[in-house]
Amino acid sequence: MSYKTPKEIAQAGIKTGATKAKLSWDKALVAGFLAGAYIALAGTLAIVVSAGMPEQWGGLVTLLTGVVFSLGLILVIIAGSELLTGNMALVPLAAMTGRATFKRLAENWAFVLVGNLLGALFVAYFLAVQTGVITAPETLARAGAIAHKKAVEETEWVIFLRGVGCNWLVCLGVWMALAAQDVSGKILAIFFPVMAFVAMGFDHVVANMFFLPAAIFAHAGDITWGDAIHNWVFAFLGNALGATIFVASAYWFLYAREPHEQPGDTPAGAPERRPSEARTVTAATDVAR
Repeated sequence: MSYKTPKEIAQAGIKTGATKAKLSWDKALVAGFLAGAYIALAGTLAIVVSAGMPEQWGGLVTLLTGVVFSLGLILVIIAGSELLTGNMALVPLAAMTGRATFKRLAENWAFVLVGNLLGALFVAYFLAVQTGVITAPETLARAGAIAHKKAVEETEWVIFLRGVGCNWLVCLGVWMALAAQDVSGKILAIFFPVMAFVAMGFDHVVANMFFLPAAIFAHAGDITWGDAIHNWVFAFLGNALGATIFVASAYWFLYAREPHEQPGDTPAGAPERRPSEARTVTAATDVAR
């Protein structure tokens, strides 16, 4: 079989989440830095590709933005790194099955979060702004428009709900990538959910750790660090809920939660055995051994 069944995906997710929970703080930090940088590189590409596109194109602008932005999660999964939003599903899943402690979960999220932020800020300042990649008039306008919409136009409730929708899709991409046995299958599994969340304008906390600082560093618009942090808080909360409830908890309930059979339980439709019959069967089994 060239792919895993849903139950096999759940088992792979538990194993992956347990491995992530055991990462030392320094590895979580470095791997988090790489993931933040990969997402930021994809964000830089998304700005460049979509800059200057006619408004008459409507949804095609955000669709194309999502198409190229999928590079970020592809790099995270295939190259190997630690992205907070994916860990929001896999590490809780491991914790729900007793393969990780909630202390380890909190530590993993904290160190990966810091690493993601540092990686995103590094790319935003040095590779997007200092190189001049997003400081040309058209790219600057596009960067400012994205940041203004997320930091100024969206209310807390909107950011939160868009965060829920975003990470539901992102974690489904991560989840389906676990099903694939080859690189091409993983890329295909990742592509469509990421393209969808970007095209719909949902909020990804790590992506916003790039888009908002990049606009601030490039002086694109009038958003402040206070606006950025405000967005990050509500995007984080929405991302966490989307991942833990709609992916980790849902698939734990469906495929990883094994009901414990009670003494005397028999399969539906099977005749119940009397205690004497049960003893006879047990004795016969012992003799056979």
